[in-house]
Amino acid sequence: MTRDHSRAADSRGPADKPPSKQPAARQDHFFADPDEVVLGAVDTFDESRPPSSLWSDAWSSLRRQPLFWVATALTLLIIVVALFPGLFSSADPQYCTLTEHLEKPRAGHPFGFDRQGCDVYSRVVYGARASVTVGLLATLFASLIGTVIGATAGYYGGWADSILARLTDIFYAIPVILAAIVVMQVFRSRATVFSVVVVISLFAWVNVARIARGAVMGVKNADFITAATALGVSRFRILLRHVLPNAVAPIIVTATTQLGTFIVLEATLSFLGLGLPSSIVSWGQDISSAQANLRTDPALLFYPAGALALTVLAFIMMGDAVRDALDPKAVRR
Repeated sequence: MTRDHSRAADSRGPADKPPSKQPAARQDHFFADPDEVVLGAVDTFDESRPPSSLWSDAWSSLRRQPLFWVATALTLLIIVVALFPGLFSSADPQYCTLTEHLEKPRAGHPFGFDRQGCDVYSRVVYGARASVTVGLLATLFASLIGTVIGATAGYYGGWADSILARLTDIFYAIPVILAAIVVMQVFRSRATVFSVVVVISLFAWVNVARIARGAVMGVKNADFITAATALGVSRFRILLRHVLPNAVAPIIVTATTQLGTFIVLEATLSFLGLGLPSSIVSWGQDISSAQANLRTDPALLFYPAGALALTVLAFIMMGDAVRDALDPKAVRR
């Protein structure tokens, strides 16, 4: 019995032997030298440096953009011309004499004279005041109206949001230029800079309201708003002190880009004879009067139209630079 078991054990081959345990693979562990500080620099920061904010980051981005400096130079030049036109022209833009009818340029009158014998250069210089004034004031008023309506709708919600959202949709369906033409018919005989600003602001606040509503809705659920609510701060105070300052960036971007549009809108109304009166020099009026001589003397149309285009281009470039700095997500999209 024992001999048979031994013989059976000897008859088993190598494949029948139980597998032997293999030694584990050796793992080498490496440790950095304690004296090395290469990785430690990642977690270090300058404690004396003030914390960065949205505006400091935006300024750091703006000052590295050549587009911003070109737009700033053009904008400052246009504003200086609008505020102090006497520094650039000594002629009276309202003094016209028919003896100078369509006279060619000469010393002191580099752009020549128009059909009424008015100095074209002085009218181009003084025309900047009306266009820039209307554009800036219309942008200011439209931004205020749109911010109030959009922030109220986005922050309080409920029935306020429903009513203001429907009101915004109604005004959004009305073309601004068509509404301005219809309403300015009422002020046709007594139009002023203020009336043009009011009409433009009355119908041009919609885009700002939509942007303000979305920005406020994105901020009102933040943790610091919840903390302020838990501390017992009133909702109106939270809206003014915490929500609006953190939602104002896209509003500024929208207002900056609309400034050039409002300047063009004022020139369009004046071109149609529905904007500023003839007692106020306007580029739109000069473009309208120069179209009769477009074939014989196109320079009369080129000078005010070129000044208008340069002004609008400067403000649009400024708006693009501000948008790139304050809303980098839009640039990536």
